[in-house]
Amino acid sequence: MTASAYYLGVDIGTTSTKAVLFTKNGKAISKSAVHYPLHTPNPLVAEQDPNEIFQAVVTTIKETMQTSRIHPKALKFVAFSSAMHSLIAVDEVGNLLTNSITWADTRSAPYAKEINDKKNGHEIYLRTGTPIHPMSPLAKLLWLRTEEPALFQRAHKFISIKEYIFSRLFHSYVIDYSIASATGLLNLEALDWDEEALQVAGITPENLSTLVPTTKTFTGVDEVICKEMGIDVNTPFLIGASDGVLSNLGVNAIESGVTAVTIGTSGAIRTVTDKPKTDPLGRTFCYALTEKHWVVGGPVNNGGMILRWVRDEFAASEVETAKRLGMDPYDVLTRMAEGVAPGSDGLLFHPFMTGERAPLWDANARASFFGLSIHHQKQHMVRAVLEGVMFNLRTVLLAVTALTGEPKRIQATGGFARSAMWRQLMADVFHKPVVIPESYESSCLGAIVLGMYATNEIDDFSVVSEMIGATHTHQPNEAASAVYDELLPLFIRLPQVLKAEYENIANFQRKHVNNAE
Repeated sequence: MTASAYYLGVDIGTTSTKAVLFTKNGKAISKSAVHYPLHTPNPLVAEQDPNEIFQAVVTTIKETMQTSRIHPKALKFVAFSSAMHSLIAVDEVGNLLTNSITWADTRSAPYAKEINDKKNGHEIYLRTGTPIHPMSPLAKLLWLRTEEPALFQRAHKFISIKEYIFSRLFHSYVIDYSIASATGLLNLEALDWDEEALQVAGITPENLSTLVPTTKTFTGVDEVICKEMGIDVNTPFLIGASDGVLSNLGVNAIESGVTAVTIGTSGAIRTVTDKPKTDPLGRTFCYALTEKHWVVGGPVNNGGMILRWVRDEFAASEVETAKRLGMDPYDVLTRMAEGVAPGSDGLLFHPFMTGERAPLWDANARASFFGLSIHHQKQHMVRAVLEGVMFNLRTVLLAVTALTGEPKRIQATGGFARSAMWRQLMADVFHKPVVIPESYESSCLGAIVLGMYATNEIDDFSVVSEMIGATHTHQPNEAASAVYDELLPLFIRLPQVLKAEYENIANFQRKHVNNAE
């Protein structure tokens, strides 16, 4: 295959690494994905093997190059996206002292509470933009320092998974502003490590990597690794940013008044501003895309995974029906839900199956049906679950809107977008037009657009609008939106009323359920 230039985006995710090769106009011509396990020996632990992930990066690049059959010199650059909040301890010669402790690991929950309650946590959040939560490397560091003091003292550097990948490729420790802004350790205004946050963590700047812009490129990749990947040794590598902010770029949610919503296993809402903004109520995050582009938003733990739970635990007959008819079980479930009126006849579902991040930031939060009565049937419960996921995201949108203004349009992506019912439900609950962009792997696309910007191939990010189309556009149904607007205040009040009881039931579960496992 011949052409003037190609661009490779690599996204290091929680469940897989993906590589996509694009032409200059954003057309994906080759791709590869390698999945890896999340090690969860008990409900609190969520770790991964950094070497497995490094090999996944090498393999996806190699397979993408082989499949495309382009000449290595036609590859303009490799640009990276990565999941946030991971933490790895390494010694002075780079040996791993820990696995990659992911955002989903909750062992540091008591220490997050300690930071909030006793160590000026809210003020640290206002400067760093990362909510004080077990996902945060700040909380993880305090936990390691307290629970594993010998290991903590042996550690030379505390790094993220992307830093580990780059240390293997270039034999130095560097961290981009975007990943750094998700550690809880970076002062957003100064773009330097926050002195008080480092004191809480018990580390110095020497324990962290060198800060670099997201537009920083590197050359001189390790020759042995380079040969295995099948690329030219002089190929530039763009350090890039985090997956969330690059997804905004990749779906063209960059301009003022456009908000990106992603629903996969979990979910997130994000909008771009021209300077850092944090929430006086602590409900949102603020992460860097570039020094001039900041992403304000909130992640939710509970997205499509809730419907999967419904499928696995309550929908055996529907799964059998789907097999018999040659349908996707999720299509059967959403058709059931479509037969129920908006609002599920007064049945609300709070989808806090795995605690919740935004806007509650409460690892103790638990799911519940509210309003269940004798006339409700399975189809009501299915619809209430779908509505509950959207209601929860709407509460995040309200927090973001308070900081950045009312959005005029929603750009939505993720697995949910395959369902017309889900897409329309989002438009109705959000009371906004919803556009589903035709972009493949938005974080990978965002990475290569950032790379074009960094290498002066483009002057600004507006080019991304020409790289994507819109496969679906949904306008809100005013009657349905009126119902949802009536129910939303009740949905918001209930978790506030139950906050103390969430902690009580979570403590009971830790004592009786987790010990039994």
